[in-house]
Amino acid sequence: MRKTIAIACMLMLAIALMSGIAGAANPVLKVATDAAFPPFEYQDEKTGAFLGFDMDLINAIGKKMGMDVQIINTAWDGIIPGLLTGNYNCIISAMTITDERKQVVNFSDPYFNAGQVIVTMKSNTTIKTTDDLVGKAVSVQIGTTGDLAASDIKGVTVKRFNLAPDAIQELRNGGVVACIIDLAVAEEVAAEYTDIKFSAPFTEELYGIAIAKKDTDLLKKVNSALADLKASGEYDAIFKKWFAGK
Repeated sequence: MRKTIAIACMLMLAIALMSGIAGAANPVLKVATDAAFPPFEYQDEKTGAFLGFDMDLINAIGKKMGMDVQIINTAWDGIIPGLLTGNYNCIISAMTITDERKQVVNFSDPYFNAGQVIVTMKSNTTIKTTDDLVGKAVSVQIGTTGDLAASDIKGVTVKRFNLAPDAIQELRNGGVVACIIDLAVAEEVAAEYTDIKFSAPFTEELYGIAIAKKDTDLLKKVNSALADLKASGEYDAIFKKWFAGK
């Protein structure tokens, strides 16, 4: 009887241990994004789900690393400070790799090549280059490389907005003659609003995933996962999903 009870107890213990192993959760990768920059990151209006090229890419990277991705929607102007204070592990948010940003954070290997363009109304036939913007007002998303590019054009009045869609709307409302924004975003906007057009890029920019300087181990893992995705063709599949034909 005692032997039977002992065997039963051992079986129950084994089942409990196996259940614990099977039910062990993956570690969580906390990722910040400013989800107002389609087609890179935005939220579904009905479900609240985070969608976009960056979202698919970081989820694929997390899967390669054996981690569950938790997206944390964060305002752009506070997104790097939040990383530095440890609110999340990394940032993926169409963030351009710049020397200024590299002073405070590390960046992954580049995952996207973009450039700034001049967005205007189709009815405007006079704005073609940055020289044509002198003495005029343009809109940008605050703190972006579009903001920096606009600020470098002498004689231009820069109107800054927290969200890229608001900067575009200012153009459509007639508050500015142009909006300076990333090429991929301009393509997305032009597909939605048929009354606007955009120039060829006048800058070249590389996007990277921002990681705290102290977290060198995570940087290595992210770069390894990104390289695997590119080698396997999975990166190309994600790219074509969001930028097919562009």
